[in-house]
Amino acid sequence: MGTILALAAAVLYGSADFLGGSAARRARPLAVLAITIPAGAAITVVAAVVAGAAGVGGGGLPGAAGPAGLAWGAAAGAAGTVGLLLFYVGFSVAPMSVVAPISALASALLPLGVAVAQGERPGPPVVAGGLICLVAVVLVSLERKSEGRPAAARLRGLGYGLASGTMFGLFFLFFRSAGASGVLWPVAVARLAGTAIALGACLAARVRPVGPGAARGVLPLALASGTVDASANICYVLATRTGLFGIAVVITALYPGMTVLLARFVLGEKMRRLQRIGLVLAGLGVVLVTV
Repeated sequence: MGTILALAAAVLYGSADFLGGSAARRARPLAVLAITIPAGAAITVVAAVVAGAAGVGGGGLPGAAGPAGLAWGAAAGAAGTVGLLLFYVGFSVAPMSVVAPISALASALLPLGVAVAQGERPGPPVVAGGLICLVAVVLVSLERKSEGRPAAARLRGLGYGLASGTMFGLFFLFFRSAGASGVLWPVAVARLAGTAIALGACLAARVRPVGPGAARGVLPLALASGTVDASANICYVLATRTGLFGIAVVITALYPGMTVLLARFVLGEKMRRLQRIGLVLAGLGVVLVTV
């Protein structure tokens, strides 16, 4: 069950990135982010209230999840939002072919290292599958090389990739701790904390969130991205509670593969040979993990 939930989280995260990225092509990334995160917050708060009324998901009130769970949820929301901002800034100043794979790999290795340090010892097939998935994460994240980019730009890309990946890794770790004392309210608090940061950044940068007057399709894409991303958060937290944390993180980190597939079939973008190989390896790795 943990593997299935982690796969669902990967599919949903990748879909959310595709939707948000499509919106960010037509408007300023920060303006889009200021809509996607509040949209997710609204969805998770409603879901938490409904689940609480039904007696599941951490109770009907925020306190029912426990102060510790709510604090970890807020920390996860802050880390995830900062990671997204660093990720978008990295794309604007450095080649995507550097930022994306470094970020994806760092986001998986940090929590995986913590899981191993805490004593998780999966069997040989699971270890082999996890390693294959890590290779797949890098391959499916690779973009076409940007010509004429100086070495300094690539170095900046390395820095932004590591920084954003570290924040995403902390996001995964914090959500693991948040999920230990509830599911939906910690996720809702995470989105609320992220909302405060995103709106604060807009205010500081004097950027207005996208609205009805934005370019055609931007607002619906941003709202859809936030909704799907919030659903991914819930699946990820559930995955960490029903299986090995390290493996759940590695599988979830395969989310760039879904983004690549959607770009291929929806936008008609060409896939590089290495990306195709990465998708095949991802499938093989998931099979080994579930053996």
